[in-house]
Amino acid sequence: MRVVIQRVSNASVTVNEKVVGAIQSGLMILVGIEDADTIDDIQWLSNKIIQLRIFNDKEGVMNKSLIDVDGNILLISQFTLHASTKKGNRPSYIKASKPNIAIPLYEQMITHLETLLNKKIETGIFGADMKVSLTNNGPVTIVIDSKNKE
Repeated sequence: MRVVIQRVSNASVTVNEKVVGAIQSGLMILVGIEDADTIDDIQWLSNKIIQLRIFNDKEGVMNKSLIDVDGNILLISQFTLHASTKKGNRPSYIKASKPNIAIPLYEQMITHLETLLNKKIETGIFGADMKVSLTNNGPVTIVIDSKNKE
């Protein structure tokens, strides 16, 4: 499981010209799922995400977590995070899970993050043509792959 995390002042996702998810201060997270992913990947990544100290303290040092700042999450599925660009100019998405595998894992991640944060998180619509808008605060952007824990 691979995520791109952006610290945002605000973020939203639109489908068919309708906003389906929006947050103010927090994290906009793109998540790519592959067949080898399990609930262990979800738990490890979710814990890592909410504990990342990437929000500023009073001295302007990134020393606070999402929980410390009562931040929000906008989680969006993004199969292109598993693009392989080694051959040719057209990316291959062979590592990205098909919906029958990815949707249940995506839904489990939503549930797990909501449980850890004790609040609803905002999402996009799996498989939809989504338009994402955000104001990256910092900018702060972090990539984490659950297969590279060590």
